[in-house]
Amino acid sequence: MTADDVATFERCIAVGGVALFPADTVYGLATEPNTREGVDRLYRIKGRPPDRPAAVMFFDRELALAAVPELGPRTRAALERLLPGAVTAVLPNPARRFPLACGPVPDRLGVRVPALMGALEPLAAMRRPVLQSSANPSGGADARRLADVDRGIRERVDLQLDAGELPGTPSTVVDLSAYERDGSYSLLREGAIPGAKLRELL
Repeated sequence: MTADDVATFERCIAVGGVALFPADTVYGLATEPNTREGVDRLYRIKGRPPDRPAAVMFFDRELALAAVPELGPRTRAALERLLPGAVTAVLPNPARRFPLACGPVPDRLGVRVPALMGALEPLAAMRRPVLQSSANPSGGADARRLADVDRGIRERVDLQLDAGELPGTPSTVVDLSAYERDGSYSLLREGAIPGAKLRELL
């Protein structure tokens, strides 16, 4: 993956296209998070129920923190420990930002910032956030290689980016919506970051 590939990725997202791209966990699908047509198309390609929330991925932690300025200091400090990394953090979203990513609960938002090392380093130039979900049919196996992605998905996207073989375990999902109040959190899905490591960080 090259700088030109990432520039093409950014242009694809800017016009509401759907891209197949590598993260620090598995291959994913991405589109512009505030464009209904792109979001609806991503969900159709994946076969994902329209009422299921997705996450917004930023390729820089500071951009992610700036996008949710209402966060309190305890939650912000937790994100600085967790991100970048293989974690999806579900955050309070009182301003109801990125509503197309939130599903039926608009006051909570899933945020991802991948760790961009090795073959993923060119993605650090990506300044746009993306609505993202794993590049598998809903409920299917995650893809660690581009060739592992279901052919029906690959044939329907506008762009494919290849970064070789990825770790293959999806992100850990943690709900921090009450963390500011009392330091509590809920582990919604244990993935690439084990629960014990999460406890240590939080």
